[in-house]
Amino acid sequence: MINFSNVSFITSVVNVKDRPKDLNDVLFVGRSNVGKSSLINALVNRKSLAYTSSKPGHTKLLNYFNVDQKFYLVDAPGFGYISKGPQDAFGEMMETYFLKHKPHLVVFLFDSRRIPKEEDIAFFHFLKEEKINVLLVLTKSDKLNQKAKAAIKNNFKEFSSSFSEKDYLLVSIKDEISINNLRVKIHNIL
Repeated sequence: MINFSNVSFITSVVNVKDRPKDLNDVLFVGRSNVGKSSLINALVNRKSLAYTSSKPGHTKLLNYFNVDQKFYLVDAPGFGYISKGPQDAFGEMMETYFLKHKPHLVVFLFDSRRIPKEEDIAFFHFLKEEKINVLLVLTKSDKLNQKAKAAIKNNFKEFSSSFSEKDYLLVSIKDEISINNLRVKIHNIL
């Protein structure tokens, strides 16, 4: 099993040509403030490895973390919120990333309390068309009541016509069991 606690920050890059190349990438991507950096910290059992902020749009670079010499966990900027800079900066960075390098796995984070928007669905289908392994992780599940949990299948049917519980993982940074389930999924895919 991968030792997720054996982790270190390697580098931050704007351009994929500058990325470290000796291990596979596991890219964490999702909307701004979905909890990417918080989930990374919970996954590796560190409070502040990846910088977190309550304000959207804080992560602006691709941040590479070496996990147990097995893979690079990559924290990507969030999409859907532009604070400063060109509006299409995220799109350009990610397009270059996917054209020049295909990650081994994309962990696509989505706030479990929200209904997917058109661009979320389009991005998911793009990943599938490119034959990239995708793990849909629905964050902030501790904030859902039973009725909201039951509505998830209907809310996410646009991702796949046969969307079922095996297609996603409900996760909360406050629930060690869900964090461990994510570790096992990543380990099994790698």
